[in-house]
Amino acid sequence: MPRDASQPTRLRRPRETDVLIMDANLDISQVGALVLEKTEIMRQTLSSVLRNLGMRDVRAAGTPEYALELFVDRPADIVFTDWSPGLNGIGFLRALRLDHRSPNPCVPVVMVTANTEPRHVYWARDHGMTEYLAKPFTAKAVYRHIRSIAASRRPFIKLSSFFGPDRRRRRMEFPGMDRRVRAPAMAVAS
Repeated sequence: MPRDASQPTRLRRPRETDVLIMDANLDISQVGALVLEKTEIMRQTLSSVLRNLGMRDVRAAGTPEYALELFVDRPADIVFTDWSPGLNGIGFLRALRLDHRSPNPCVPVVMVTANTEPRHVYWARDHGMTEYLAKPFTAKAVYRHIRSIAASRRPFIKLSSFFGPDRRRRRMEFPGMDRRVRAPAMAVAS
């Protein structure tokens, strides 16, 4: 039923969960982001979210090849990459981590995808992603992942079959020798 123009519009009072509370200690205005996203509308959406969160340097690409060119030319502090049919986000992630042209193989990489089955999450984790952001996403979820990266600078592990952030998120004792070689973690924001 159409609204009567003479009736005032009733605005719903925002709930606490609707409000994006920014951490005053986390200044992301100097953080540079690179967005790799296949579809133009999602590229624009994620780029807009990052700018609205305070990032001034946000660059975007529609193909892994162009994104790698942008990254080699001027490294970003954080990378958001799509992983969908027609866009090999895992291949791009591996190029960031292992390609000899990559100026920062320890860059935090957020995999942004609708592939949310546990096997997809494990696959991305095992190829060196830092965080996993499910589509559709909210600005709050994007910010939560950025904050998580800044708060937990996990060391990088280099093995013959893996290079990426330590997959363990909590400290657990285990019997035996620690066989991992640690690379220094890279800071996201100061």
